Amino acid sequence: MTGEHSPYRLAEELEHTLGDPADARTPFSYAVCLDLDAREEFPAGICRLLDDWGLPDYYVPVRHGGRLRDYEHALHLVRTVARRDLTVAVAHGKTYLGGVCVWVAGGEEQAARLGSDIRAGVPVSLALTERAHGSDLLAGEVEAVADGEGFVLRGEKWLINNATRGSVLCVLARTADEGGPRGFSVLLVDKRTLTPGSWRPLPKVPTHGIRGADISGIVLDGAYVDREALIGPEGGGIETVLKSLQLTRTMCASLSLGAADHGLRLALDFAHERRLYRRQLAELPQARALLAGAVADVLAHEALALVASRMVHTTTGELSVVAAVTKYLLPTGTEDVLTALGELLGARAFLVSGPGTGPYGMFQKVERDHRIVGLFDGNTLVNLNSLILQFRSLVRHWRRRTPPADGVRTACDLAAPLPDFDPAELRLAARRGAAPLAALPAWTAALRERAAEEPALKDAADLAEHLLAVTDRVHEEMAAYADVVTEVPEDAFAVARRYCLCFAGAACLGLWVESGSGVPGGEGVWRDALWLRASLERLLARLGEQSSSEVQEELLEEAFTLHGHGRLVSLLRLQLRREAA
Repeated sequence: MTGEHSPYRLAEELEHTLGDPADARTPFSYAVCLDLDAREEFPAGICRLLDDWGLPDYYVPVRHGGRLRDYEHALHLVRTVARRDLTVAVAHGKTYLGGVCVWVAGGEEQAARLGSDIRAGVPVSLALTERAHGSDLLAGEVEAVADGEGFVLRGEKWLINNATRGSVLCVLARTADEGGPRGFSVLLVDKRTLTPGSWRPLPKVPTHGIRGADISGIVLDGAYVDREALIGPEGGGIETVLKSLQLTRTMCASLSLGAADHGLRLALDFAHERRLYRRQLAELPQARALLAGAVADVLAHEALALVASRMVHTTTGELSVVAAVTKYLLPTGTEDVLTALGELLGARAFLVSGPGTGPYGMFQKVERDHRIVGLFDGNTLVNLNSLILQFRSLVRHWRRRTPPADGVRTACDLAAPLPDFDPAELRLAARRGAAPLAALPAWTAALRERAAEEPALKDAADLAEHLLAVTDRVHEEMAAYADVVTEVPEDAFAVARRYCLCFAGAACLGLWVESGSGVPGGEGVWRDALWLRASLERLLARLGEQSSSEVQEELLEEAFTLHGHGRLVSLLRLQLRREAA
């Protein structure tokens, strides 16, 4: 790891271009976002600003005319937007989600046309869910009936992000009367070319969070599209969607990271400004413990997200596991972080914009907005269930000590260039287990060997060995549910949650070993494996293991230092634009 990391430099460029968010005169300011939220108004002006900067280019792969070369860049860019306002990130970022089925299964000409539209600022949406069926895609009733050289679509899609504002929609529709895994197809529907009267928008649905987003729907009533609208083969829609969701679930981490960044910034400010019992809040033990835990959690989540975004390229065939772990752990873990920070802020966590509220009116918005992230692209239970269905394979490879896929070291080495992403490598289930966990014994041994020469790393090595022992026990717990297919017991979900924490711990260890070992002594949070020790302590505590808070206290001091110098509390150096006093 070095001080310079190109994905962060690009994110820093965007951060500085957007200006000071605390200055109400800035187009993308907190004040503007709070006003839009109060009026439940779509952030059209801010979306145009992001278009002008060129953010849509990073939703389109290079091979299709865009600038999306690697998914780590996309993670940091969307995180930068989400750090200012989740509504904007959800509203603008939906276009990537809308196009991903085409990147995964579409033809070259089809992808080039869509890429051109997206780069021109045309909003795109993904129309999956229906009013009566939610996440049960196989129950979908919207149909696409073959008619000559095309299809006629009928039915309703509901609770769709950008359904009304989006000009182009990727629609999952039933193309065989009997349905089933091969009875659905994805079609690229361009509303601009449909016969008038063959479709109509449904009203925007009022929501608790992301109030300004276009959460609405569409009714298709005899809408005709040519056969070239098919994305991938007819009958391949469910497979295309499930593979595409592996990408979008991984990238949802950017939304949770941005929300945590914002909440943590407010809490660190408050801890320094607030005085109780003639002392700064930052000096009180209970407040410090809460803040320290939040910092450790945020860095652990960031480590997992970094590794996951890079595994899109290096171990693509394992994304069915990686995406489910990431999509479960980042939203739920960030909800816990925001809840804890809300306790610290007290009454200020409930303030809305207005005279006397200061900067804290944004906290209640961040917390409200983030609650929806856990529902996007499959909710918590959907993701845990997808892991449970892979327990048999995961346990088998763990017991056999199947060697990790070669790409996992590259994924964890932030200085290593990433290979091009090949969507043909996506699989519905991982065939070799999970590479970070397969590499856990070797990484643990490597850290122990280094600790023999550097005593400051002994505690980190002890924690890694503890994690390895817990991971072994968790796989034995998973074995009890290896044959579960339907009627999954609640205990199996609890084991899946524990598996996610072990996976995150392995990702943290791999990131430090492969990236941190190249810098003797490191700097800041990397020094003496500081962030690694704190992250493993927190993850082990969440696994029900005994832990210590001493290292988290040390990490908190580093967080205060970063924050005081106008830098993001992060594993990598990113200078934020200082806010007005």
